[in-house]
Amino acid sequence: MRFADDFEEAQKQVLEGYENNFTREEFEFIQENDADTIKQVTLFQYNQQTYVIMTSPGTEKLKVLDVEKMPEEAREFFLELGQ
Repeated sequence: MRFADDFEEAQKQVLEGYENNFTREEFEFIQENDADTIKQVTLFQYNQQTYVIMTSPGTEKLKVLDVEKMPEEAREFFLELGQ
């Protein structure tokens, strides 16, 4: 979204049905401010559970920053999204 030329282009990156959750003011804020941190997130499914693994992006050696068990409601959302 940081590299979008305009608000409409950035909105195309928002998940379908959630476009109204991303405002022009948020777009302008992103355009005018640098991110404090950038983190890469992977969802890992194992034994009927889903884990969120946060890693360092763009590094030669992958560094795991955090691992959390995903709440069931969020897990179901992502499972439905992948169908």
